[in-house]
Amino acid sequence: MGTHPDTDADTNTTAAAPAGHGGPAQGPVSTTLDPRYSTPDAEALPWSTAVDLLHRSEIFWLTTVRPDGRPHVTPLLAVWQHGALHFATGAEERKARNLAQNQQVILTTGTNTLSDGLDLVVEGEACLVSDTDRLTSLATAWSTKYGPDWAFEVADGTFHHPDGASALVFAVPPHRVFGFTKGTPFSQTRWNFT
Repeated sequence: MGTHPDTDADTNTTAAAPAGHGGPAQGPVSTTLDPRYSTPDAEALPWSTAVDLLHRSEIFWLTTVRPDGRPHVTPLLAVWQHGALHFATGAEERKARNLAQNQQVILTTGTNTLSDGLDLVVEGEACLVSDTDRLTSLATAWSTKYGPDWAFEVADGTFHHPDGASALVFAVPPHRVFGFTKGTPFSQTRWNFT
């Protein structure tokens, strides 16, 4: 797998880390293979495999909850940095309005195939990012990953695009992540961060 300067620690055990350890920046506190959804030869995936896919994936699907309780799902771009997935949205868009009421989200990414690849489901709470230094670092990561059409300036705690649009930026440090390998072997790995 590829390496990244901020790749999180690799964990491939089913034992919990000592109290005070873990969390998104340090890696999961536990890694577990679910034998109910795994072939007999499967092993739990190391967290570094998931982190590599979070860095490489171009499209993610974000699920938020509308004020009336109905789910809302939309594709978007996201960047993994500082132990969290980050996405941007206009303040008036449905997902931003949903997040004003309920910050619990799920982000998914992976492959649209049945017999090969890895799919990830990231559960967490979306937190608004407004720190200028962090936003500047994220803006650089966005343009590096997605190219010059996704270059942003940072002002007033938001991203600003040359076309005049502005966007709020949210971080989602994972509470738990599920990894589904398909093919040989099939497996389900669960990484817990709390």
